[in-house]
Amino acid sequence: MKILICGRNGQVSQELQASLAGLGSLVVLGRDRLDLAQPAQIRQHVRQVAPDLIINAAAHTAVDQAQSEPELAFAINATGPGILAEEAALLGVPLIHYSTDYVFDGSKHEPYVESDAPNPLGVYGKSKLAGEQAIAAAHEQHLILRTSWVYSTHGRNFLLTMQRLLQEKPELRVVADQIGAPTWAGSIARSTRALIERWQAGQPGAWGTYHLTAQGQTSWFGFAQAIGNALRDQGKPCATLLPIPSSDYPTPAARPLNSRLDCSRLQREWGVSQPDWQTALHECLARQA
Repeated sequence: MKILICGRNGQVSQELQASLAGLGSLVVLGRDRLDLAQPAQIRQHVRQVAPDLIINAAAHTAVDQAQSEPELAFAINATGPGILAEEAALLGVPLIHYSTDYVFDGSKHEPYVESDAPNPLGVYGKSKLAGEQAIAAAHEQHLILRTSWVYSTHGRNFLLTMQRLLQEKPELRVVADQIGAPTWAGSIARSTRALIERWQAGQPGAWGTYHLTAQGQTSWFGFAQAIGNALRDQGKPCATLLPIPSSDYPTPAARPLNSRLDCSRLQREWGVSQPDWQTALHECLARQA
């Protein structure tokens, strides 16, 4: 089996390259070769590779920056994935695509299910929702996996930023009223492999949109506390953490207060579930040591 992975250096892509080893021949194309903002380039490379499966792990993920460059965000997050879906349909192969909790506005008091009406607050969420819609319109054989608060031991993410700041500063203020599930990119990659194996075995669940996050919930402040506790366990310096409301930390793009996603449909349909967020964080940090 030949698997085309779009995106080379992102958190999820790097974990996919490790997790999918041995599952097939991996063709990994970064932005220098397959730029999702360049439709002709997408079609050219997909047709050249002629894969048996396409995984789109590339995206414009700079949430605040997207507010000032909406055309680029929509090109990468909406138009490009739609073209990937068109090409996958022409080849008759599945497309796996990653989306986000930011398609919701966070006003619901319970975890979001897949059938809840999206209402993104900013350009990033709107562009990702448009990508979901473009994929669904172009190709039935797709999996859109919505995840949240992704982190890993590489790239730019909350874990690495907190580890640095907690050791540099005496005191740190972190938002405590946004609730979600920190999700390790390694867990996302493992779950993706499990989904592919189910499909390969001829026992897939229904195609469509699913939620894929770690189990449990916390705030950004709670996530920072867990990171700080790990630093202390290693005998490293750690700042004093102070909880603050979102209103005390204004950003160009508004964030949903409730980012919790109900992942029970993925378990029912595909038999795939994630560990709780603390367990996954512990495993991620163990790799870093």
